[in-house]
Amino acid sequence: MVILIFQLAFPDAVYLVDAIEGGKELIEACKPALESEHIVKVIHDCKRDSEALYFQFGIKLHNVMDTQIAYSLIEEQEGKKRSYDAYISFVGLLADPRVIVCLTLLHDYVIGGSCIPYPEKEEVRILLRQDPNFWKVRPLSDMMVRAATDDVRFLLSIHEKMMEKLSKISLWRLSVRSELYYDIEADAYVPEVDILSVLDVPPGKMGRVIGRKGSSIMAVKESCNVEIHIGGSKGPPDRVSFQEPCSSQTVFIIGPVKEVRKAEAILRGRMLEF
Repeated sequence: MVILIFQLAFPDAVYLVDAIEGGKELIEACKPALESEHIVKVIHDCKRDSEALYFQFGIKLHNVMDTQIAYSLIEEQEGKKRSYDAYISFVGLLADPRVIVCLTLLHDYVIGGSCIPYPEKEEVRILLRQDPNFWKVRPLSDMMVRAATDDVRFLLSIHEKMMEKLSKISLWRLSVRSELYYDIEADAYVPEVDILSVLDVPPGKMGRVIGRKGSSIMAVKESCNVEIHIGGSKGPPDRVSFQEPCSSQTVFIIGPVKEVRKAEAILRGRMLEF
């Protein structure tokens, strides 16, 4: 994942920070607030954003309230089993009456508790499939601005509603889980020894990880200086051919800690691409 633009929502306005037009200096101007222990950052599914901010700009997030984790805790309170990092889309979050503040405000997004995707979001998804460089186009069109703005303008209201729903113990768990979820341990000292990381790949996503004739996974190996093997639940095979279809669903990454973490971040991003 590469950050080209990111959105900052405030109670009275939404700002779009353009990494292409403004450059690295503009993004780094936001660093004090993003790294502050005293300013709460409300983000939906912050893992990839956290990794991209660090590896691209050297920014390490602190004091994040992740609405995806908060959602899982609300479900836990109601007796439902859900992994704290189980994915729920932001549009899906808007469709849940437990976190909606004002249905009249969200009437374009929610009807009868069911999510109605807003046109800009659907159009952007189609355009991204056609052109992966869609968000690199400048100047930003009106549709691009609306789509980027709509992704964050309800976050503060959702945060307020979730804080009301969460019990004291859930609020404590939210703080701990969010810290663990977005902490990539990038600034901690780690010895230069090789480690083995096992990455489970969801069904149907291995093709995105490997790429055409292994091009994607070979690029990750070279850029991160790690060994990558494809295997099943019993471990990696001795040899892997990228020329043939692979039914295995596990990736084994071997190398220095920081390089392995970077490779993990890249491969997780590939799994989530359209």
